[in-house]
Amino acid sequence: MHPESVHPPPDSVKTPRAHRRRRTALTVVSIAALVALVGCASNDSLSQQYREGNEKGFIAGDFQVVEIPEAERGEPVAFEGVTETDERVSSDDYRGEVLVVNFWYAACGPCIVEAPYLEQVWQDYQDEGVAVLGVNTYDQAATALSFAKDNGVTYPSVIDVNDGKVKLAFVQVTPIQATPTTLVLDRGGRVAARVIGQLDSASILATLVDDVLEERAP
Repeated sequence: MHPESVHPPPDSVKTPRAHRRRRTALTVVSIAALVALVGCASNDSLSQQYREGNEKGFIAGDFQVVEIPEAERGEPVAFEGVTETDERVSSDDYRGEVLVVNFWYAACGPCIVEAPYLEQVWQDYQDEGVAVLGVNTYDQAATALSFAKDNGVTYPSVIDVNDGKVKLAFVQVTPIQATPTTLVLDRGGRVAARVIGQLDSASILATLVDDVLEERAP
C-alpha cells in the first residue's frame, strides 16, 4: 500500500458504522497483509538513537500499517507534556478513551496533506470517546499555532522539541521510524495500531479506530 501521487480530498466518515465497514473492507485486508512489515527494530536501539539525536525523518514513499492483537500489546504508555496553548496534558487524562497520537512538524509536507484527515476523524469520533493529540517534534508553540490555523486543526498538540520526553516515552514501547507516524492507543493506554508514513485518507484511520472501539473496556 503506497500513498497516491495525487491526494484526494478527505472522504466522509460521517456514515453509519456498518456502511463505513463495507466501504473500508479493502483497507482492512491491506492492513492485515502488512502486519509483518513493522516492528523488527529493537525498541532499546530506537530509544538509544533518539537520545543521541539520530532518529529518522520522513521516508518518501514509505507507508506501513499494523494492528496489534490485544494479547500482544505492550505496557501502557506514560507521558506528560505541555500543548501549544500552554495546557499541561498527560496519559492519565486519556485513560478510558481511545487516543490517536500523531507525530508531526510544520515543515513536513506529508503532515500538511494528512492534517485534514486527522481533523475529520477527530470531529467525527470525539463524541464516541475518541481523542486526538498531536506531538510536534521540531517546532515551538507559535509555529504550531500558525499551522493549526492555516490547516483547520482544532485538536491539541504537545510541543516536544525542547526535551523530547513525549516521543521518547512512545519510542520505549513502539517503533517510530518516520515523520509522520500515527498511533492508536486502546482504552488502557496501550498501542493498538501504528501507521508509519502519511495517511492516504480519513477512512484508514477510521477503520483502525473502529476496531479499537469495538473492543471491551479493560
